[in-house]
Amino acid sequence: MARNLQVTLVSRPVGEPKESDFALVESAPPEPDEGEVLVRGLWLSLDPYMRGRMSEARSYARPVELGEVMTAQGVGEVVESRSSRFAAGEIVVGPFGWQEFAVAPARHLRRVDPEVAPISTALHVLGMTGLTAYFGLFEVCRPLPGDTVVVSAASGAVGQVVGQLARIAGCRAVGLAGSPEKVDDLLELYGYDAGIDYKAEDPGEALKRTCPDGVNVYFDNVGGEISAAVHRRLAQNARVAICGQISEYNQVPPQGGPRSLGFMIARRVRMEGFLVGDFAHLFEPALARLSAWLGEERLRYREDVVEGLDQAPRAFIGLLNGENRGKLLVKVAEP
Repeated sequence: MARNLQVTLVSRPVGEPKESDFALVESAPPEPDEGEVLVRGLWLSLDPYMRGRMSEARSYARPVELGEVMTAQGVGEVVESRSSRFAAGEIVVGPFGWQEFAVAPARHLRRVDPEVAPISTALHVLGMTGLTAYFGLFEVCRPLPGDTVVVSAASGAVGQVVGQLARIAGCRAVGLAGSPEKVDDLLELYGYDAGIDYKAEDPGEALKRTCPDGVNVYFDNVGGEISAAVHRRLAQNARVAICGQISEYNQVPPQGGPRSLGFMIARRVRMEGFLVGDFAHLFEPALARLSAWLGEERLRYREDVVEGLDQAPRAFIGLLNGENRGKLLVKVAEP
């Protein structure tokens, strides 16, 4: 442990982030206090919500301060433990940030069993994105068999799971994605009933074709014009889960939401924003169900992996531009 390579935030981006907004620095590895665990990072999750943490705008979580390590969930190996809950050599998932070594309170960590699935899945299908899909669909939208479920950014880390869960629930799944290759993934890998390339055809016309009876459930990951097109197709008593607004994150100023909410009145629509942490008390049974479905091959996933912590800034910028086809991960080190 001669060094701890870290990626810090050095300037607040206006519009799209640049690599110069980040810095690679080295420091001595931290030392754990009583009740804490020192972890060596193996995998790092890159997610759209991190763009919001780079801003000082009011949000559900405090911003990353200038000079501070970028925030992130990671999977790592326990190097030293000053908690009875974990031992050296165990694999854990927790809030480690963009760095090689991190100290975290034991209460913030969850043990990962390498025998259940590859440990990287603790950052997506068996982690926060899988749980986000699970609770956003089942707790917020409460789908009924036969419902038509539309998902934006459907090939992304959350979207790929939502469509599969909708099919498990007996629903018809329609996904929007931004390339022919991503639409192929929706149909061939994730089992969506229909896919729409919103860059190649008008989303409104495509939704008329693929959702002739309207949209019962909309899982919104993007906001903007895509969501406006879906809103025009919502059926009576539709439910909408607001999970993300990635189309807005780099807009200066933001475009804002729909300009008219009259459709919500006429169609008795329920629209609800949520955070996965709202359901922390239900994580254990949800992860058990997701693990079982993964073991039964009823859930499939795709990972986009970049090698090396120094590649995180470039990969993150690409994520915001839609360059990834699956869950974006940084491989930091071998176990």
